[in-house]
Amino acid sequence: MTTGQPAVFFDRDGTLNEEVEFISAPEQMQLIPGAGRAVRAVNESGFLALVISNQSGIARGLFTEADLIPIHAKFQKDLGASGARIDRIYYCPHHPTAGIPRYRVDCDCRKPRPGMLHRARKEMGVDLSRSYVVGDRIVDVLAGRSAGAKGILVLTGYGTSSVEECREQGIVPDYIAPSVGEAVNFILNDCKGVPTENA
Repeated sequence: MTTGQPAVFFDRDGTLNEEVEFISAPEQMQLIPGAGRAVRAVNESGFLALVISNQSGIARGLFTEADLIPIHAKFQKDLGASGARIDRIYYCPHHPTAGIPRYRVDCDCRKPRPGMLHRARKEMGVDLSRSYVVGDRIVDVLAGRSAGAKGILVLTGYGTSSVEECREQGIVPDYIAPSVGEAVNFILNDCKGVPTENA
């Protein structure tokens, strides 16, 4: 039986790159040590490597969608130095209550809602039931759960405070990892080998 391709959905800020509130210029984009190796391991495993990122700074007028182009170009270039690539970057530019009117939207793509994952399913044939979401916030875990994927919390970025938030809300991530590298190690062990499209 042919199924879709599994993916690892990475949050961006605080997971793959250092947490800087509202990155608005390429020079602010700095990878977390080991992020390139982690993404390369995903590339080599048969998973798609995708990013899903809330970017409400666009709605707030702090930067524009056009400003993301050079930021993401540097992001991909820095990953490429480790032989890694992100297959596609999805971002939500909205905020439900703040900012520029055309971006002030109660959308389905802002995490914890799973719209970006469902878009990847439609556009890239992702099998969400065999996929993982890796991030430093509770919204990443919840977005994954809502889409039928496993949610992994990393302790970089806002991860340490998110552990307490999960505990308070009774949410148990599928795994808690010190870093994105450890998260990817868990994923590759959890899937027990290279995922294939032919089950």
